[in-house]
Amino acid sequence: MLRVGVCVSGGGTNLQAIIDKVESGAITGVELAAVVSNNAGAYALTRAKNHGIPVACISPKDYGTREAFHRALIETLDRFHLDLIVLAGFLVVIPEELVRKYRNRMINIHPSLIPSFCGTGNYGLAVHEHALKRGVKVTGATVHFVDEGTDTGPIILQKAVSVREDDTPESLQLRVMEEAEWEILPAAIDLIANGNIRVENGRVVRTT
Repeated sequence: MLRVGVCVSGGGTNLQAIIDKVESGAITGVELAAVVSNNAGAYALTRAKNHGIPVACISPKDYGTREAFHRALIETLDRFHLDLIVLAGFLVVIPEELVRKYRNRMINIHPSLIPSFCGTGNYGLAVHEHALKRGVKVTGATVHFVDEGTDTGPIILQKAVSVREDDTPESLQLRVMEEAEWEILPAAIDLIANGNIRVENGRVVRTT
């Protein structure tokens, strides 16, 4: 069984999608071993507790320096003996030590079709605001492995979502979640758990 830890800062809708797919059998070979948040008030922690998943909260406010917080974060994740870390709306800059330690074992969901509308400053509602301002007709979501850059790691899955003429950032955000994020993030976890992909020369390739 692949021991999976999910890191999240807010409501945890992507976490719920993962939980639902594990419980329905759509994701196989996975144990949800931990949910970790930097926000004690995150509803994601309640979602996890409701399904018997161990939780931990590591807030930077509780540490004197960013370095101390990073050490505590890494120690907390290590304590759960994780095989895969899933960043599902985790609004924390990931320390390079953690990236190195979990190379090709940490994935992120981003609400656009990378390389569009990604990188520094493109997160949350801002991604959809930028997409609408640019006038794109298609957007979507991307699951990728995490490397030292921002949204620059090898791409695992992408799914497109059409932009409507009357979309607001809020309506587009919701539709991207419903039609793309909640589908491809669980699917990526299932691919990894069943050994169906690998990273080769900086790209993700299917093994089956």
